[in-house]
Amino acid sequence: MSLPALLVSTGYMGISCALAQTARKLTSRMVKEGLVQELFFEAIAAAELCACCFELIIVADNFGVATYAIYLFLLTVWWSQVWGDATACPYTHMEDMVEGKTSPRNVALKTWAQLMGGCCVFRFVQVLWWLELASTHEGRAFAECTADLQVNPYLGAIIEGIATLLCRLASRSLGELGPKHATLIDSFIGTSLVVAAFNLSGGYFNPVLATALKWGCTGHTNIEHIIVYWIGACVGAVLSVPLFKLPTVHSILVGDAKSKDE
Repeated sequence: MSLPALLVSTGYMGISCALAQTARKLTSRMVKEGLVQELFFEAIAAAELCACCFELIIVADNFGVATYAIYLFLLTVWWSQVWGDATACPYTHMEDMVEGKTSPRNVALKTWAQLMGGCCVFRFVQVLWWLELASTHEGRAFAECTADLQVNPYLGAIIEGIATLLCRLASRSLGELGPKHATLIDSFIGTSLVVAAFNLSGGYFNPVLATALKWGCTGHTNIEHIIVYWIGACVGAVLSVPLFKLPTVHSILVGDAKSKDE
């Protein structure tokens, strides 16, 4: 595929990020701090995530997984800088609920906001694809989607669960250790795990992202989708909370760094 086609995809992702950043600034000015503002931020983050990942599908299909990984890594670093407390992912709030930091009501509301932002943004992406400014977008706006799940649904759930567990343990460890380039390290680990699972389950590790991109696609049933991308990922994330607190696991991941600092 040609460089101009890749530049079009890059431009679309850049437009999505710019619009999302503008929406965040407007929300900060127009909506008072509190739960409602947090819901807006979650919806915006989810919309930005899904809009970019729709385009990353085009990149992966036409330019290969390596190019996809580079873009995903750079985007992940960007999102870590601009999202603030928003996560565009429901299980981070489930983890907070397990730790007693939030209520089931807030988890449900934020998950709903994320789903609305992630699912509704496809209409925006569809318009961009309909323009067919690049050959890679020809016929994509109204094409039927196919699932990325290439293994048994239960194996897919295990893959999504274990990978999500590893991602969350890595994030918790980096958060406690606080290395100089924690964001880059965290993004690299996450991207590497996505690439590792790419040809197995798709490597979503985020129920909202998977639902926005692949709900109703041919290749798996809706029940299988829930088992793989919701139950698998959420169980893995929630398990990271008690697992990280186990003395043996904590010692392996973090060691005696804190005591040495003291």
